[in-house]
Amino acid sequence: MKKIKRIFITILLVVAFLLIGQTQAKASSSNLNLKNLNFDVNVNDDGSMDVVETWNIKISDTNTLFKTFKTDSKKYSSISDVKVIEITNGESKEFEEIDELMYHVTKDCYYGMMNDDDNFEIAWGVGLDDTTATKQYQISYTVNDVIAKYNDCAELYWQFVGSDFEINADKITGTITLPSEVEKKEDIRVWGHTEGLNGEIYATGLNKVEFEINHFVSGRFVEVRVAVPTDTIIYSDRTYDTEKLNSIIAEETKWAEDANKRRERQQKIDNTIGIVATLVALAISVWLVIRIVKKVKKMRNIKKKMPTQKFEYYRDIPRQDATPSEAITLLSNKISDFQSKELGRAFSATLLELNLKKCLDFEVTKDEKNKEIVKIKLLNEKQIDELKVDEKTIYSFIKNAIGSKEYITVKELEKYIKSHEHTVVSLKNNIDKIKKASLEKLDYIDNKNVSAREWYAAGTVGYGFLAIFIGAFLSVLVILFSEIAEVIVFATCALSIINIIINTIIILRLDQLTQKGIDEAEMWKGLKHYMEDFSMLDKREVPEITLWEKYLVYATAFGIADKVLKQLKTVYPNLESMTSDNTYTCMNLMINTNFTSSFSNSISSAMSSAYTSATASSGSGGGGGFSGGGGGGRRTVAVEVEDNPPLTYAFNIKEEEIWKVI
Repeated sequence: MKKIKRIFITILLVVAFLLIGQTQAKASSSNLNLKNLNFDVNVNDDGSMDVVETWNIKISDTNTLFKTFKTDSKKYSSISDVKVIEITNGESKEFEEIDELMYHVTKDCYYGMMNDDDNFEIAWGVGLDDTTATKQYQISYTVNDVIAKYNDCAELYWQFVGSDFEINADKITGTITLPSEVEKKEDIRVWGHTEGLNGEIYATGLNKVEFEINHFVSGRFVEVRVAVPTDTIIYSDRTYDTEKLNSIIAEETKWAEDANKRRERQQKIDNTIGIVATLVALAISVWLVIRIVKKVKKMRNIKKKMPTQKFEYYRDIPRQDATPSEAITLLSNKISDFQSKELGRAFSATLLELNLKKCLDFEVTKDEKNKEIVKIKLLNEKQIDELKVDEKTIYSFIKNAIGSKEYITVKELEKYIKSHEHTVVSLKNNIDKIKKASLEKLDYIDNKNVSAREWYAAGTVGYGFLAIFIGAFLSVLVILFSEIAEVIVFATCALSIINIIINTIIILRLDQLTQKGIDEAEMWKGLKHYMEDFSMLDKREVPEITLWEKYLVYATAFGIADKVLKQLKTVYPNLESMTSDNTYTCMNLMINTNFTSSFSNSISSAMSSAYTSATASSGSGGGGGFSGGGGGGRRTVAVEVEDNPPLTYAFNIKEEEIWKVI
């Protein structure tokens, strides 16, 4: 049953993605939008017509606009008297014509024309000062010999907007004024043609015709046909000694009948789809209600785990062998991959830990400008055998950075990190795997809840897309069918949103840690609070200065090292003299130098920057993986560390030991 539900949801999501993609493709076919396009047309006695187009257009990502006419000698003879005017705040600015060969590079206040075998084109520049503004343009021109005279009528048959017009428009309107009045309004016969759009055309007087199209979509067309008595037009070069009116009427009648039949067929299809869509929406709604009822019951039964003992302050280190990565993870009370800042803090804190464990050393010198230079040196590699896997991983990273040199400065390490972005991503992936494996070994991770959270998170996304699917597509269909269907669609969207809310609540209530993990996490929170506030407590509760080296490792991991150091200098006024030897442990460095700012912050920032840059450019981290090792049926989790030559460290779960795999 569960598999069927998952398949059902998956199919819905796939369909939604496809439909969304198609809709977006259509919607983005034009990056320009006309608020209004108006045609003011005056038909002349000589069979020509003067046209003024007014464009109120939202400019976006373009610096040139075009008006194109199909070259067709049967419809007209020529285009003349072209003018382009921009109107800003009621003031007109007439554009200057430039050579037709230069039209494609037109700038603001210039226009050009091009005439070939297929098209006559007017182009004008919109300027680059504000490509997001709404501007108004007037394009005026005369179409010569556009009226055809017959023995029984004069005909205007003109396509005002062609199918090659690549601009959407909220509204297209037009007024056609004839050169003289007819005897009665019925003598003006009008027809409008378009594709898949709703529009109106009608005679508004004895010499006027008006038309209107709403929500014009690029790639469609708008054309008008007007038949009036012959004597309305005095002269036209396109005069034919034949009867035409009856054939025009017959032609338009047939087109209208065909269009009505198509609309009827489409209406039947819409009704059928509406019924099906309504039933689908109703079925989904019922299913969503059932899901909500079940989840509400589950939600009520989920009890968040509470720490066995609450600590406002905790002075001791909760677990002496806890790595900074583990401490950061437990402090957050959730098992998730590190963010770039968390990675940087974990890296910096681990280097301090490696210093305490005598695996690397820090040396401070001064340059010619008396600025401190912090050098990082590796010590006896025999010490690394006692390190935990994530510490070995970071040690290997530093070793690669130093290469054949004796040491690496903090500045050089910062540059190395920034220039090895994908190595940083690989390091992060390895650290994420290692800390999870380590906490899992300690029985700190509630894998059942972690899996459940992932499923509910995926479901939350699914319900979001379901709401979009229902709202954006089914509603368009079912609203055509009935108001009841509209209510059902609305209810379905609402139920999807309710499911999202319930899923989110369940996710928040599902603990990722076991009781053991939550108990230790509470101690880490208490330790952090203690390190933040210890200067305000009784001095008897403050541990000896020698214990603060370990504290500062975790203070760095938690991002509070500066605050802790400031408090230490308050509690121990003679702190600098107490730590003034030349061993340069992390404690000495942090107190007597600008170590916190020059090292921890800069390295953390470089690590964060490198990771962000790598993931933004590639979208994938790479690195890491699982490797076999050993025999006897031992189960291993291996973490591959980028190295030259590569090193792989594997953790043997059964025997609880760490070894180097060659």
